[in-house]
Amino acid sequence: MTKKEKIVIIGAGSLQFGLGSAGSIIHSDILKGSTISLHDINRENLDLVTQSCREAIEQKKLDFDLESTVDRKKALKDATFIINSIEVPPRFEWFEKDYEIPRKYGNKQVMGENGGPGGLFHSLRVIPPILEICEDVDKICPDTFMINYSNPMSRICLAIKRKVPSLKIVGLCHEFPDFAPHYSKILNTPLSNLEIRAGGLNHFGVVLSIRYIDKDKDAYPDLREKAPEYLSTIKEPIYDVDLIKYILEKFGYIPYTQDSHYGEYISWGWEKANIQGVRDFYTFYKRNTLLNGRRLLRSIKGGKGARLVAPDYERAIPIIEGIITDSNHEEASVNLPNEDVITNIPRDLVVECPAIVTKKGLKAIKLGDYPKGLAALIRNQASVQDLVVEAILKKSKEIAFQALLLDPTIDNASKAEEMFEEMLKINKDYIDLQ
Repeated sequence: MTKKEKIVIIGAGSLQFGLGSAGSIIHSDILKGSTISLHDINRENLDLVTQSCREAIEQKKLDFDLESTVDRKKALKDATFIINSIEVPPRFEWFEKDYEIPRKYGNKQVMGENGGPGGLFHSLRVIPPILEICEDVDKICPDTFMINYSNPMSRICLAIKRKVPSLKIVGLCHEFPDFAPHYSKILNTPLSNLEIRAGGLNHFGVVLSIRYIDKDKDAYPDLREKAPEYLSTIKEPIYDVDLIKYILEKFGYIPYTQDSHYGEYISWGWEKANIQGVRDFYTFYKRNTLLNGRRLLRSIKGGKGARLVAPDYERAIPIIEGIITDSNHEEASVNLPNEDVITNIPRDLVVECPAIVTKKGLKAIKLGDYPKGLAALIRNQASVQDLVVEAILKKSKEIAFQALLLDPTIDNASKAEEMFEEMLKINKDYIDLQ
């Protein structure tokens, strides 16, 4: 049988991501006969994921070939689809430095992953190796379709758009689908009865319209009325309901970014967000991630790895299936270039929006003008992202500092300069700026 596709998983040594991505592939009827290529620079973890995947394929006698290599160019040869989720290790140590060092200089960033000073240095660290991957893709398998999960999503996708403009790529994040079931509960109607359009920037988006399908009626008035009380009942640390309620009250639109990320992009985010809740969420997330990693490691070493190769709930494989079958199905939330998707913010930007999946890739569904107040916040971020990406592409320390000064969380230029120099020093092995 002719092998249909070659799907490369970059960052496969991240146990949960590698096992989940491979699990989704081997449970796909459409992808039968394909080759799965696992790639990571961490050989030890890569071998563990490979062992588990091989056992799963052999035990169930599945029609998939499996490759595993630390050689990226070998992995990319003949690739038709690529799923990327790399991070510069050690992940949580960097997260904490990105958060704590700016705070030491008085910076009031809510988190430090995607926006604020932490988001700048995260970008400066992780985008260059991702661009190296993309340049290899452009040389070795230029017709491939790439799916990115790495953060900071908007900045990574914008950098790729500028550096390798011919590359077919989409960015995926699960925040909208994760929060969507709550709209059903707020409005007391099945989710299938709601037509929802949402978008903005990754981690910085809102529900733009919501309708009852059976009544053909706008559901936003009910959502605005009922959501505040409902949100107050949510106690899980993952949800920063204080900021969600404030944005809904003052701007009239509800964020679907349910955790602490939304506040990363706003100068007053630290005041209205539940900062203790944000830290509780981080502690909870870190603990659960590390515990889960240790559990997976014990299971694999105990000979139970095959059962861990199970489908994840991410959207990469349904999108790949949709491209192969020309499905024309709608994906509710993806990251694509803003080619007049949102008409009152810069075109040279990557936006989060719904899209239709076809054999040619993903076609964004146009959202028109964004609400004016929220569009103003996005335009500020567009300017920050523009300079961050330019600093990386030009390896310019001067432009990187300009990007920092432009960030809305910066209110003291002298302290910003001190913090910038310290952050550069601790990142010296990862960041190359002149």
